Amino acid sequence: MSDNLPFAGLRVLELAAVLAGPQVGQFFAELGADVLKVEPPAGDVTRTWRTAGDNPDSSVSAYFAASNWGKEALTLDLTQPAARAELHRLALAADVLLVSYKPGDTEKFGVGYAALAAANPRLIYAHLTGYGLASPRVGYDAVLQAETGFMHLNAASLDDPPQKMPVALIDLLAAHQLKEGILTALYQREKTGLGALLEVSLLDSALASLANQGATWLSTGHDPLPLGSGHPGIVPYGTVYRAADGQRLVLAVGSDAQFRQLCLVLMRPHWAQEVRFATNPARVRHRAALEELLLVRIAELNGAALLHELARLGVPAGAVRSVGEALSQEAAQPMLLPPGPPQFPYPGLRTVAFRSSAWPVAAALSAPPEQQAPDAQ
Repeated sequence: MSDNLPFAGLRVLELAAVLAGPQVGQFFAELGADVLKVEPPAGDVTRTWRTAGDNPDSSVSAYFAASNWGKEALTLDLTQPAARAELHRLALAADVLLVSYKPGDTEKFGVGYAALAAANPRLIYAHLTGYGLASPRVGYDAVLQAETGFMHLNAASLDDPPQKMPVALIDLLAAHQLKEGILTALYQREKTGLGALLEVSLLDSALASLANQGATWLSTGHDPLPLGSGHPGIVPYGTVYRAADGQRLVLAVGSDAQFRQLCLVLMRPHWAQEVRFATNPARVRHRAALEELLLVRIAELNGAALLHELARLGVPAGAVRSVGEALSQEAAQPMLLPPGPPQFPYPGLRTVAFRSSAWPVAAALSAPPEQQAPDAQ
């Protein structure tokens, strides 16, 4: 790992499983930290979350690979005194400890904050939970999406079934909160010399991310309604249209000027002059009428040509791509990690999406580690 990376020399112990905590571990690994993933004898459960295309001879599933590049792995059975002693020894030299145990388990396994911080006052102890330290509930993304309004909003209408997002969105949002907390604690430690206990819950992370939808209810008392991929306060925005050549596309028209340009491209300039559609508030009120006109008109046009012309005139629009199409784009290549060694000959996906003139981008990371046999301790 390059010494020029900002977290070179930082030592991270990861006692976290599934997605949110391991995402944080990979984030620090990509920026130069030494990350040691400590697993129980059964391993991180995501090693067993396999799709049909996963290699049955490897302990690295595609799901596990999503968050575990750049790490070393160690198996410790923390129900055993010797393993707990080894963990305490490792924690003495650690800068950051990532934990995703449910409340109570940290004390049961002898890895609570008080004992570890007493031995290493500079330790930043980052504890991820589902519902906070006072709740014994185990947090899983699908349940949190249901309980915090995301599934309710992710439906075409009140009459259609709610849908969860196809990625573990709440886990990813919690990972960002945990990163921000750790970075804040590292900055504070530079001034005080002391670490800190951080706690991030999936519940709080989800609620904080309701953003404009949450503000709508808090400010107006009106519960936001599910609109499919449409937007409650902007039209046209997010609806999927299908062009004559079968191309699926979306519009994200955020201003009246952009709407006028859209109407010119569609060769319907008079739409922008109609009282129903001239301003965004009017378009929101007459959403159904405008959407029907757009669905019919776009279905008459070539999608590729339409997208090209919209891009030329600065009207936000895009093709609906599959995951494979998105990752195969030329623009996506800098976000891919080079394939690992023969036992994992596949590229990876970076978690770090920002760039800086002050340090290089990690050219490569070690592949997600195979599970270590318990008797190799």
